[in-house]
Amino acid sequence: MNPQHEQLEALHEIRNIMDRSSRFISLSGLSGVFAGLSALVGAAVVKWYFSQRNVNYYYDAGRSFTAEDIVFLLGVAAGVLVLGFCTATYFTVRNARKKNQRIWDNQSKRLLLNLAIPLASGGAFCGILIYHNILYLVAPAMLIFYGLALLNGSKYTLSDIRYLGIIEIILGLIASIFVGYGLMLWTVGFGMLHIVYGALVYFKYER
Repeated sequence: MNPQHEQLEALHEIRNIMDRSSRFISLSGLSGVFAGLSALVGAAVVKWYFSQRNVNYYYDAGRSFTAEDIVFLLGVAAGVLVLGFCTATYFTVRNARKKNQRIWDNQSKRLLLNLAIPLASGGAFCGILIYHNILYLVAPAMLIFYGLALLNGSKYTLSDIRYLGIIEIILGLIASIFVGYGLMLWTVGFGMLHIVYGALVYFKYER
């Protein structure tokens, strides 16, 4: 190995050390895949619910929802959130153990804090929308605030997550204009995009 190659290898190793010290790089692509699958199941359940009540979501997006509708939708959203969180935790812990890395350190704390602030703000805003029975803007708001959370947290984890955040924000803005397609765009953003992103991250970093 010539000196130039040795220098390049040394620079590469220094960069890896700096990344490990400043970024939480144990996020697993499989967690994104399973989170996306959870969102697809949740969207299918919501669509089935509306079909049972003879509601055409695409044309009746601006209708007033009953208390029963709201409770059901919140229940589905909570189920998707819990399932996505559990799978993300499982696969992230497994990935960290493979790499002999700590789960709870300064990097993971900073990542969670920067994710939590926009997510908590978005959750509060969605609660206000629900209080005023403006449910057709909940899906767009969820996409936008989730995208902002990913952008905010991308400084402390894999840089690929930044692009996912940007796309989520764009989808949210589109959904806020075409409110009748909020459920479909929510499904694309939280379901399909997570699966694509998770698969790309898995094959890029974990295989």
